Amino acid sequence: MSAEAPGGVSRRFLDPVIVSRLARLDLKARLVVEGFISGLHRSPFHGFSVEFVEHRPYMPGDPLKSVDWKVYGKSDRFYVKQYEDETNLRAHLVLDHSASMGYVSRPGEVSKLEYARNLAAALAYLMLQQQDAVGLLTFAETIGKFVPARARRSHLEVLLRELEQVTPGGKTALPASLHHLAERIRRRGLVVLFSDLLAPPDEVLSGLAHFRHRQHEVLVFHILDPAEWTFDFDQPATFVDSETGEEVPLEPWEVRGAYKAKLDAWSERYRTECRRAQIDYVALDTRTPYDQALYRYLEKRRRLH
Repeated sequence: MSAEAPGGVSRRFLDPVIVSRLARLDLKARLVVEGFISGLHRSPFHGFSVEFVEHRPYMPGDPLKSVDWKVYGKSDRFYVKQYEDETNLRAHLVLDHSASMGYVSRPGEVSKLEYARNLAAALAYLMLQQQDAVGLLTFAETIGKFVPARARRSHLEVLLRELEQVTPGGKTALPASLHHLAERIRRRGLVVLFSDLLAPPDEVLSGLAHFRHRQHEVLVFHILDPAEWTFDFDQPATFVDSETGEEVPLEPWEVRGAYKAKLDAWSERYRTECRRAQIDYVALDTRTPYDQALYRYLEKRRRLH
């Protein structure tokens, strides 16, 4: 499917609910990226290059087996494919799949984990098309999978396979996971975190600061269900902590004001402390079109060059 003008079919695939109806993660990633690119010329990124760097001109000394003969047949020029040692950026996608990430407030909504997984898949697709190296770490109570960063196109299959297998469950070990990854990756790069950040802020911020101490760039996608941002429930209910099982019966309208004030202060603290540490913080809900998150990635990437 080719990219179309804004408002066309490809732009529809920036809507999380529409994307969630697709069965295959590779198709979701491709259509999200195509929809995103179709709108770039009307965005603040007009003129920003998102050409997919797949080839470079043949140079004396390059092995003949690396020549792309199909390109030669079309252009009558010699080009070779680029490989991992020619990459522009090394990125690690860090995905929280603790039980709270499975929360959905209303039927038809997308869970935080599904939103994060689709966004991570789209970013991996976009990064690998640009010949960047991409790795993955998943975690809940313990470290799940660690996939080292690679820039080969075939690496996308590895990343998507791991993302598809992730399910919500267990308490979060977000701070410990951040410290673990900060010690594990040695080459400087970009760390992209997908999480609802439901852990003590002091500990989370310490983990993020660990990356900055090791000279990594950091981009945080703080993902919540829309109802978690607004607390717009209109019926008495018993709220259950999905990670501890604790139950709290509430009349939502009685606590809504205090809840929103506390949530705003919590989010503002992350925003302020991240800004101070030169970490990009992006607050999202699961209805946010994916292009808004991808724009923030492009902003970050542009500043790295």
